[in-house]
This record gives sequence, structure tokens and C-alpha cells, in this order.
Amino acid sequence: MDKLSAMEVFVRVVESGSFVRAAERLGMSTTAVSRQLADLEAQLGARLLQRTTRRLHLTDAGRGYHARCAQILADVEEADASVRTDTLRPRGVLRLSAPVSFGLKHLTALLPAYLAAYPEVTLDVDMSDRQVDLVEEGFDVALRIAMRLPPTLVARRIAAIHVVPCASPAYLAREGEPARPEDLARHRCLVYTHAAEPGIWTFGDEARVSVDGPLKSNNGDLLRAAALAGEGIICEPSFLLGDDLAAGRLMPLLRGEPTPPLALYAVYPSRRHLSAKVRTFVDFLIGRIGDPPPWDAWMEMAEPRRSGPEGF
Repeated sequence: MDKLSAMEVFVRVVESGSFVRAAERLGMSTTAVSRQLADLEAQLGARLLQRTTRRLHLTDAGRGYHARCAQILADVEEADASVRTDTLRPRGVLRLSAPVSFGLKHLTALLPAYLAAYPEVTLDVDMSDRQVDLVEEGFDVALRIAMRLPPTLVARRIAAIHVVPCASPAYLAREGEPARPEDLARHRCLVYTHAAEPGIWTFGDEARVSVDGPLKSNNGDLLRAAALAGEGIICEPSFLLGDDLAAGRLMPLLRGEPTPPLALYAVYPSRRHLSAKVRTFVDFLIGRIGDPPPWDAWMEMAEPRRSGPEGF
């Protein structure tokens, strides 16, 4: 059995939704298509498709295997194209997953420029704060903000992300400014519930502070709006707060107490060959965002303020 040919048969059957239409696309008989798929399932020792009189359904094993096969076939097609042409043009659908707040605040301005530079690429963007399964769900690339990433993923670092505790001038005038992390326990803190440990803010290597307050949410934009209204202290990523910090609408706190370092990464399934559309997209983001990124310009403008005897 030709394994690559059997993979193509499997992928075309899934795409077509029937053995007959797949056979027509491949220029094969329906019997030959059915035999190749049966041989592939026998070699794998797993059923890939459930067949009924009306429809075909992927099994759980079939869904993961289909995503892998589709990528392998795309890589083979791209490798062939690279031999036939001097330059490889990015083309096709690029499926992207990105965090909601980052996507709305920064990707909205960047994506039109990428499409203008690469008109043969179509973007399919899913904005969600959950961590998608790239292979299972068929994403080409995902943007993630993290300290570290699983070793199963290939990743490129795009830019630093700083988590900044801050509050509005009105709140600080009314409630005072914390001089050290443990002071946060007596303040009104606005809690992001989608964090790994909601209600725990970390400083340095060991300082872990339990915080609470009048508002909790899984959306950073909502918490930012509440902080701007003087409702309390937030501890959110700089990409969300940079403009407010630069304009003085929010004031950074505890400047001498570093929060854990994060970074924005582009991640994609581990494989030897990247498609041109993924490679150019990641290069584009790195070139346009830069490191340090524009959302951290406030860090050069703001001087640490002394609010306590130890100079915090």
C-alpha cells in the first residue's frame, strides 16, 4: 500500500463527504477508493470513518489523523511547488487563534496590512481566551501569552508582555497607594477570573498575595474600564493598559516589585516544514510589533514614585 496515496484518498473522502465524489476527484473507481481506505484502517488498527447509508462521520481517531494527513499533503504540495518555481507565494486560508483583548486592541490594525501585502492569503480568525488544540481544531497558528509553552509546540517569541498592577489617580487619592505587595490585601482589587490562579497576584520569586474586591470578570477590558472609573486596583498585561499608563489615566504601582515575565508567542504544531503563509505571517507580526513593543513605551516615560520609606 502506498501510504501517501492512501492518506490522500482518506482526506478527499472526508472533504467530499462520499466515496463516489472522492473517486471522481481522484480519477479512481469507487471500489479502489474503498479498498485503499480499508487497507489504511487495517494498517493503523483503528477505524477512521463511521459509514451509514446517508453520511460519513469521522471517529475521534479519524479527526486527529485527518488534520495530520491534510497538513502532510499540504507540505508535500508546497515542497513540489518550491521546486517548480523560484519563489513560493503565500496563498490559501490561514486559520489563526488569538486572545480576545489582544486581538481587538492590536490585530485589528495589523491584519489589513498583512492582507494587502499577501493578497492570495485569506484569514480565518478565531478570537478566544481558551487554549485551542491546534491539530484537533485545524489551526495554522495561535497567539499565546505565557511564561512558558508545552514542549510539543514550536513557537517564536514576538514580544515581551509585562503584567502591571495599577490604579486610577482618583482611587489612589481616595484609598492611598500600596507600598509593598502585602498591602494589596486591604485594597479593592479587580480580579481576572481566567487567570491560572484567580485572586493570587505574584511578585518576584516568592511573594504571592491573596486579593479580593468588588468586581471579578473573565474579560480584561471590563476590568480596565472599572479601574479607569476608580473602582480599584487591577493587575493586567501591558498590551491592554499601555495607552492608559502613558497618558496617566492609570498609575503603575509597586515598581520595585517585578511581576513574572510573560511574552507573546506565535505557536504552531510541531512539524519540519512551515507553510509560506504561516512563515510570512509570523515574520510580519515580529516586524510590525517589535521588541520592546509600542505598548511598553510608558515604561521609559514613567519614573518610579516614592510612596514609602523604602522608596517603592
